[in-house]
Amino acid sequence: MSAQIEEAAVDTAPRTGKGGGPPPRPRTGRAARSAPYLLILPAVALTVLLLGWTMLKNGLLSLQNLNKRQLIRHVTEWTGFDNYADTLGSSEFWAVTGRSVVFTAANVVLIMALGCLTGLLLARLGTKLRLLLLLGLVLAWAMPVVAATTVFQWLFDQRFGVVNHVLDQLGWHAMHGYNWTGSQLSTFSVITVLIVWQSVPFVAINLYAATTTIPKELYEAASLDGAGSLKQFTSVTFPFLKPFFLATTFLEVIWVFKSFTQVFAINEGGPDRLTETLPVYAFQEGMGGQHFGMGAAISILTIVILLALTAYYLRLVLKQEEDEL
Repeated sequence: MSAQIEEAAVDTAPRTGKGGGPPPRPRTGRAARSAPYLLILPAVALTVLLLGWTMLKNGLLSLQNLNKRQLIRHVTEWTGFDNYADTLGSSEFWAVTGRSVVFTAANVVLIMALGCLTGLLLARLGTKLRLLLLLGLVLAWAMPVVAATTVFQWLFDQRFGVVNHVLDQLGWHAMHGYNWTGSQLSTFSVITVLIVWQSVPFVAINLYAATTTIPKELYEAASLDGAGSLKQFTSVTFPFLKPFFLATTFLEVIWVFKSFTQVFAINEGGPDRLTETLPVYAFQEGMGGQHFGMGAAISILTIVILLALTAYYLRLVLKQEEDEL
């Protein structure tokens, strides 16, 4: 019995270091402290290589007068900020900027509205129908941009397009042989349908995933108060998922604003350059007009606009966090 008491006393006795002090803490080596930085080093290096170096070269190019003559003679003509001054002083640049903003706003509104409706539909469907709809959304989302654009070119073809044929069969005979790329409004309509079709799956799937995190008790309480579907969305879903809506809207603004392939492939910014957005405008001025310095300056200004939008978004997020506190 006494032996057991002594063993228990030994086990419960505080372990101390030399001289009765606390036990020494294990020393953290320099390698352990630098491990997180070493893990992210490849990603940082790749980002700097692919983005930083490209941005630097593009920035230097925007300060030059570079065209065919300079390329053939291997001459570098530094012009300072003349390209920026000419661009900012051009009425065409501001017209394209305003057009890009309106185009982006219209697309983002449609994407968020249809994406939210589809996401809420996913949350209410049964398992089999939900899986079927998810499969269709994933396939639409995973289709390469060039392939999707080619399909839409076939659909809206003037002579053999399915859209014109269906509208003609439905009694709208004026659409027989209609040229969808013959005017600014019709060309933008085709591009908008294409971009919205490609972007809705991202919003819908993410919204459905986000709704699964909302406690069901909130919806039950709202139902007891007599709230319908619309009232439940405005009083439960939207307030709970407000950060999701802010982040998704911000991402869609960036993706639509910088969209190039869809706009260029449908009609190359035509007719008469009336459907050019800033990325297409920069390409046409740089590659089409063989004024590479001007094209680089326009692309830098496009990035500045996106940075301004990013700053505005971060301001909204910080303000929201302050209000919650």
